[in-house]
Amino acid sequence: MKSQFLLDNTITFLNHGSFGASPKPIFTEYQRLQLELESDPVNFIQKKLPVYLKEAKKPFADFIGCAAEDFFFTPNPTFAINTVMRSLNLQPGDEILATNHEYGAMDRTWNFYCKKSGAKYIRQEISLPILSKEQIIEEFWKGYSSNTKVIFLNHISSSSALIFPVKEICDKAKQLGLITIVDGAHVPGHIELNIKELNPDFYTGTLHKWMLAPKGSSFLYVKKEFQADIDPLVVSWGYESLAPSESRFLDYHEYQGTNDHSTYLSTPKVIQFLEENNWKEKSKVCRKMVLDNYQRFCDLVRTKPICPITEEFLGQMASIPIRTEKPMELKDLLYSKYKIQIPIMPLNGAFYMRYSINVYNTQEDLEVLYRAIADIMETTDLIM
Repeated sequence: MKSQFLLDNTITFLNHGSFGASPKPIFTEYQRLQLELESDPVNFIQKKLPVYLKEAKKPFADFIGCAAEDFFFTPNPTFAINTVMRSLNLQPGDEILATNHEYGAMDRTWNFYCKKSGAKYIRQEISLPILSKEQIIEEFWKGYSSNTKVIFLNHISSSSALIFPVKEICDKAKQLGLITIVDGAHVPGHIELNIKELNPDFYTGTLHKWMLAPKGSSFLYVKKEFQADIDPLVVSWGYESLAPSESRFLDYHEYQGTNDHSTYLSTPKVIQFLEENNWKEKSKVCRKMVLDNYQRFCDLVRTKPICPITEEFLGQMASIPIRTEKPMELKDLLYSKYKIQIPIMPLNGAFYMRYSINVYNTQEDLEVLYRAIADIMETTDLIM
């Protein structure tokens, strides 16, 4: 499968989780759509785009388990959460309950909102190591109070790579009458997703990470009962449209001036590629490789796993606790000297080396990493 990707063969690429990587057939379709747009831009944008967009949304709606009229494409999850954030009508003292494992851009988004609104962003501690799913749930709800109005939760943590029990938390939040917002940036194409079963009020995720779409392809799902309350992040031609569709919700959010929608319109090709290449089976092999190597890397750097080494908590990436006082120097050395692209992730004062495994990776890629870390430990002071 490595020959299907455009990645530099001189680099050991263990960082699919950050920005993804597109296979050649998907990237070719993306460029074909861009060329079609440029060859006849007026007709493409005014006539073809609405048709193409519907054709792109239908198979993706089936893929994530929701109705096509209940989501719209966005460039990234941060855009999506900003859209939701600016439409919440929280009062001073109201609380947004999250965890201390959320993505940094999301923390910043909520901190910005709270400074403006007077609401409070509660980063409830989820302690490591994780011993059970029940531990996560119990610790999370310790942050609940009578002022809690919104639950915000990552489905898979970027820094720790942990899969969170979103279904159980959403179910309880519904019983408590809370608004539920889920950041599933790492989920589509990575682990199974059925939005209808999860039943959140809002859900965002990417296509450009584990689904292999071109960069800048994400989505925001909004439950029907909230759609009338969500204002467009950018007010444009869809607002009080001269040619309204059957959905004011989609009019407000799908048409915002001259944007290149080619990455969104590539979605049918993305799903076709996954199906033709039996992606579910290939992903199983990747997950096994992640699990099989986790303990040995912890042993190498003399740390302990942050969770049980099972598919309940880990998908196609894992974060190894690593003791270092120079995380950026370590990351830069791994790339400059050993040609390994891998992030050193900060989380709550600690650091983690997160490796991602996709179909283009082999066990030898992890051996390259293992040898490099062993050499760094022997020859430098970057790992304690």
